[in-house]
Amino acid sequence: MEKTSSSNVNGNFLSEKSNEELKDSMSRPVTNIILNHDFSNGLQSWNPNNCDGFVVSSEGNSNYPLPAKLSGPRFAVITNRKESWQGLEQDITHRVSVASTYSVCALVAISAAPQSGSHVQLTLKVENQDSSVSYIFIGKTSASTEHWGKIEGTFSLSATPKRATFYLEGPSPGVDLLIRSVVVSCPGSTKFDSPNTRSLCDEDGNENIIQNSRFDDGLNNWSGRGCKIVLNNSMSDGKILPISGKFFASTANRTQNWNGIQQEITGRVQRKLAYEVVATVRIFGNNVTSANVRITLWVQSADLREQYIGIASVQATDKDWVQLQGKFLINGSPSRIIIYFEGPPPGTDILLDNLVVKHAAKAPPPRPPAIENAAYGVNIIANSNLNDGTEGWFTLGNCTLSVGHGSPHILPPMAADSLGPHEPLNGRYILVTNRTQTWMGPAQTITDKVKLYLTYQVSAWVRIGTGATRPQGVNVALGVDSQWVNGGQIEINDDKWHEIGGSFRIEKQPAKVIVYVQGADAGVDLMVAGLQIFPVDRHARFRELRKRTDKIRKRDIILNLNTSDSFPLVGTFLKIEQTQNGFPFGSCINRSNIDNEDFVDFFTKNFNWSVFGNELKWYWTEPQQNNFNYKDADEMLTFCEAHNIQLRGHCIFWEVESTVQSWLRALTKPDLATAVQNRLTGLLTRYKGRFKHYDVNNEMLHGSFYQDRLGKDTRVNMFKTASQVDPTPALFVNDYHVEDGCDSKSSSEKYTQQILDLRARGAPVGGVGIQGHIDSPVGPIVCSALDKLGILGLPIWFTELDVSSENEFVRGDDLEVMLREAFAHPAVEGVVLWGFWEMFMSRDNAHLVNAEGEVNEAGKRYLALKEEWLSRACGCVDGEGQFEFRGFHGSYEVEVVTIFGKKLTRKFVVDPGEEPIEISTDL
Repeated sequence: MEKTSSSNVNGNFLSEKSNEELKDSMSRPVTNIILNHDFSNGLQSWNPNNCDGFVVSSEGNSNYPLPAKLSGPRFAVITNRKESWQGLEQDITHRVSVASTYSVCALVAISAAPQSGSHVQLTLKVENQDSSVSYIFIGKTSASTEHWGKIEGTFSLSATPKRATFYLEGPSPGVDLLIRSVVVSCPGSTKFDSPNTRSLCDEDGNENIIQNSRFDDGLNNWSGRGCKIVLNNSMSDGKILPISGKFFASTANRTQNWNGIQQEITGRVQRKLAYEVVATVRIFGNNVTSANVRITLWVQSADLREQYIGIASVQATDKDWVQLQGKFLINGSPSRIIIYFEGPPPGTDILLDNLVVKHAAKAPPPRPPAIENAAYGVNIIANSNLNDGTEGWFTLGNCTLSVGHGSPHILPPMAADSLGPHEPLNGRYILVTNRTQTWMGPAQTITDKVKLYLTYQVSAWVRIGTGATRPQGVNVALGVDSQWVNGGQIEINDDKWHEIGGSFRIEKQPAKVIVYVQGADAGVDLMVAGLQIFPVDRHARFRELRKRTDKIRKRDIILNLNTSDSFPLVGTFLKIEQTQNGFPFGSCINRSNIDNEDFVDFFTKNFNWSVFGNELKWYWTEPQQNNFNYKDADEMLTFCEAHNIQLRGHCIFWEVESTVQSWLRALTKPDLATAVQNRLTGLLTRYKGRFKHYDVNNEMLHGSFYQDRLGKDTRVNMFKTASQVDPTPALFVNDYHVEDGCDSKSSSEKYTQQILDLRARGAPVGGVGIQGHIDSPVGPIVCSALDKLGILGLPIWFTELDVSSENEFVRGDDLEVMLREAFAHPAVEGVVLWGFWEMFMSRDNAHLVNAEGEVNEAGKRYLALKEEWLSRACGCVDGEGQFEFRGFHGSYEVEVVTIFGKKLTRKFVVDPGEEPIEISTDL
């Protein structure tokens, strides 16, 4: 259940606004023309002038004696200065224009108080076309060892220079010059107000890249995006006041949801760095008391490609100021960047008190959770077998509990492998009658029995009484303070007992936790037997999975070395290394990811399959009718093919109506049928033979847009036509919550039946996609779903796997559960993750690699499993030139060392199979 692009925080999505609308709303750019202005890339683009220089970072281990009162993430040190004019310079020849006025601001200090001359000066050296040289004084300050001093000034050029060099010079020889940042900017006209660069030259260490962030300089640097903006010191007869300064800004005349307040931040954002964003907002007007306010980043590349990055959203009100918080990261090298606020309905104004955008602080090192006395497999439900009647149970709502007889005496199958020693079920059950609301049912308080970070499995038998007129959903739920937590769901349509299973985990200390069973319609009796809730021992499960893995993913291998009679084999030594496991591991990517070299490096080293997050979906490739966009998909496909990455095509159609373009929803039935046919032929003809899989119609258990409008046969026809246009790819169904027991719409039984129905009517379904967006996974529950789907005889893939936990170690545990269950099941033929890089995931706290490239604990777990699933062997061949070992399926390299010391290297592949495989190698 991946989110659609419009709600995918930090994802990409197409805008339906025209370029003209955007251009009309732009303010004049104010861009810093100094490259590497804050020395985040060392001294790149800078040149020490006849002296030495280096950069000191607060995160480094430099031995430079930093003056105690100076702070900052990094600064340049200019040392070994023999003359006062020696300092730091940068060539800005091609970044300055004639007749423009440039404002300059720099933060400087000195290492020690000189005997004379503490001034630091900004100078522009101009080499004219006639080779004459002139010097333009910009500004100077008396620098200190106590604090960062600010130098400000302006300059302009009357003629095009042959060369223009900006430099800082002074103080006295022998004194080190310290430089924290330099800004040289021009707003695009000869009129310039120095406060425009104030936020980049803040002595107090604030690195906010937003200029005039609290509107102290009025509306300078701000503009309306498709609307007007107004400066206020109060509104609503003094009821609305600023909270961080003396003023706030508000919109006026908003006629579209995307209208709002914006600032261009081109030149102030560095690629591949994570930025954190905090803003304070509220709404006003049009009788709207609550509305969603979003912060969005508009990014334009040099080729005019547009990207929209959702940073944060909040439900704002007209009663008080609220805070938005989020993060973003730019992968490429954009030509323009604008941050803006949008969201409320037209006529409702956005009020902005302040905005801070700065380099995100590094998170403290994570720690594994401390869990004591876990008591794995021990049921925490009191009186589960009802030996003491209903003691320990209470009712939610005004219903009635009693004890009945006749429930199953056997444990539900999904709990059999993980529940510890327990009392056999005795046939007693709780009968719930007089239910007048769906949420009414039996309950227990378990606050003191639940331990943080343990994963709990839920198991019970449930049944409904007579009188139901439709299928009934039954749910084991938890009330964790004010939050509802899903412990398992099932849909019942008969009078039989059914197993219900699920899982949960609590990661923050609650005040109260209750468990209850609910869901059936009012008036329908509910029966519950043998409710078990117990923590699972994942490592015990892993030991069993290793045995299964060895059986289905490995093979006995016999290497035969062939040589001439004159070449003796006795004593020949072999060193065998597996270079790649034959099991596919992939990841979702998006177009902007491939602009990040660090992302590409990790991706290409650790995955051999991929899927596009949005770029192949219909709403991306044809956002408006006959307005096609295949550029992104083309480039991503070329990238993957160049790196030998196999591809899944996701997706041709998406059955959930909210994901369907507005122009499609407006079509008549005949026109919609034509559009569907054109989509099939257009997409599959364009990429014929290049995708190995296609998800034909995504999430058919959760949506029915096309089926409702075009008839039941449309799904079958989609598969048939896709197969006719491109016979090579396997055609998949794809859905979510199939494997976790938490969604009654998508049980493995329903999924199996849907696939059987499609195939019975001629649909060439060639694979089963389980998305795998899962929380607190439990192995036996996942395995049960795989077993049920496995009877279809079709390859099963996890197509969008992700797990989420704030704790990286717990996240790693969850990921290991899913990967081991998949790898140990014979019906599973591949796993694709739904991303791995922070800020490019559809779920928070799901990433394996932090935003700036550091592999976290979950990522280390993934890499460790990949390493575990590579075989190695060494030894000498026997007298017949044979060497036997057992290894995983996949690609191998063997180094052969003869008794004479000669080394040879050979490669071979081990395909899946149960019988031993003999591989002959000629020397």
